[in-house]
Amino acid sequence: MFSLTVSRPRQWGACWLGLEVWEWVDFDLFWRPRLRRNREGTDWLNVFKTLVCYRLIDPGSEWRLHRQWFECSAMGDLLGEDAGLAQPSRLYRCLDMLVEHKQSMFSFLRERWQTLFKAGFEVLLYDLTSTYFESDPPEEESLRKFGYSRDKRSDCVQVVIALIVTPEGLPLAYEVMAGNTSDKTTLWRFVEKIEAQYGKAMRTWVMDRGIPTEETLEKMRTASPRIDYLVGTPRGRLTKLEKQFLEQPWQQAREQVKVKLLDRDGELYILARSEGRVDKERAMRQRTLKKLIKRLHELRGQKLDRDALLLKLGAAKRDAGRSYHLMDIRVPGKDEAVNEQSFTFGIKRDKLRKARRHEGHYLLRSNMTGESPAKLWQFYIQLTEVEQAFKELKSDLAIRPIHHQKDERIEAHIFVAFVAYCLQVTLKQRLRTLAPGLTPRAVLEKFAGIQMVDVHLPTTDGRHLVLSRHTEPDADQKLLLQRLKMVLPQQPPPRIAGTATAAPATPAVVPTF
Repeated sequence: MFSLTVSRPRQWGACWLGLEVWEWVDFDLFWRPRLRRNREGTDWLNVFKTLVCYRLIDPGSEWRLHRQWFECSAMGDLLGEDAGLAQPSRLYRCLDMLVEHKQSMFSFLRERWQTLFKAGFEVLLYDLTSTYFESDPPEEESLRKFGYSRDKRSDCVQVVIALIVTPEGLPLAYEVMAGNTSDKTTLWRFVEKIEAQYGKAMRTWVMDRGIPTEETLEKMRTASPRIDYLVGTPRGRLTKLEKQFLEQPWQQAREQVKVKLLDRDGELYILARSEGRVDKERAMRQRTLKKLIKRLHELRGQKLDRDALLLKLGAAKRDAGRSYHLMDIRVPGKDEAVNEQSFTFGIKRDKLRKARRHEGHYLLRSNMTGESPAKLWQFYIQLTEVEQAFKELKSDLAIRPIHHQKDERIEAHIFVAFVAYCLQVTLKQRLRTLAPGLTPRAVLEKFAGIQMVDVHLPTTDGRHLVLSRHTEPDADQKLLLQRLKMVLPQQPPPRIAGTATAAPATPAVVPTF
């Protein structure tokens, strides 16, 4: 009796797309001479591709990759490998081979971004973030340190990551530093590294407030050739310069953005007012202020002692953020009872007027005194590309939390995430041109619907003809393939499995597909 069985359904489409994007970047050109097949037959390049595609498609730990993901994916089929490729020892040994090639890969990326996307490198966007560990603090000296946590996980040790991207959002270089590294100590070291790697040239560094020190900015102004910069400035400086800015006229930089310029001590201060940002900040302030006032009324209506009131006020202050300082709150004295006379509050009208006056305003600072305000504003808002890179590293690529303990493995984990982000941003650039409106994550999830199964057909000699077949794309997937100008590969050739029990009297009939 003819018996056909179907086994081992596994995700194929997203793995295929990840490897296709790898080919677009032409990473094989860089990595093949560096990750060769060893004498035992392990192809380290295929191990690395698996780590990167795993991080891109469905990120998790190396143990999960070994125990679950590899078997449920078609990476082995696409790479011509078996499950031995995902053994933990091989995954960790591969991690140990990567970081030594980091600087060389940065140079390779610069050439590829220029070739693929005509990217320019005259403007560099620089920012920092942190990512945490859910582990005990190290006993020995390590990158893992307590520090200012941008993830609001001050209870965890962390590392700091500094990243440079182009205005198009293309990653160019990064550095991993100890978790207690101060932002202000990082910039000049990174400037020197970029100049050592790519040579000295007229570059513009764009960064947010809190990164450069006055000493660093002075070095940039007096460097040869001069290093241009555009940096956000703390709001406190706006208060100091407010009177001088009152005398300056507004200029239209772009739609809904006006600027005032102030030339002072060889630097240009740019006061920018964004109408869209005014509306957003005002709505945020009104929402938090209303919530705070409501909470204060609730607390006054509760029967609390002074200590309990102070604890609840601390929580309200945390939730309200800067809006808390717009309130004039009087709390009971040490020996006073909590009542409507001892616990009072009201809005500080003068501070509220000042806050409204500064809403939607940015104060920028640059040594490019001859540049147009519109261009300077455009440079600054491109910092959102760095913020987006950090967002995708932490959400789509799940770079946090880090479970590794050794500094070398920590660096390797971040390196794999960086390479996966290179693939993601390459796909994003292609989507902007061919399928605007779609995100890389949405496309990967759509292609993940293409599955692969093994179809087993018995032969007359007791063996099985195995046909590994990926499912046909549905209408949406066909449309995506058409828009991205991609064609699915041919189905894999059939193979024979099992051992013959006896020679057949007549040749077995092998169906064709």
